[in-house]
Amino acid sequence: MNLYILCFALFLVGLYGMLVKRNIVKVILGFGIMGYATNLFLILIAYREGARFPIFLPGEEHELILMVDPLPQALVLTSIVIELGVTALLITLAINIHRKYGTFDLRKIRRLRE
Repeated sequence: MNLYILCFALFLVGLYGMLVKRNIVKVILGFGIMGYATNLFLILIAYREGARFPIFLPGEEHELILMVDPLPQALVLTSIVIELGVTALLITLAINIHRKYGTFDLRKIRRLRE
């Protein structure tokens, strides 16, 4: 149960970084932290104590045993790849904004746009 609370706290830290911080780089870091918290939560849901990997090896008995579900692991792997692409896109946008306006501060950028 403590790990779920830690996961939720990590998500809240990322949300705080996205909503409160004025620097674009810190907002992007908050987005990444939220993604890590989501991935951690999916792994925690899929965890089963005493479970084995879901591969039947030759020569083993195929009795009904507790096995780990590989689907959440595949979803987390896919999520990591998608998050990497989105983060690269956000960093590229931040670099272009910095080239155009000369700052990473969101308030200054809003004032310069007007």
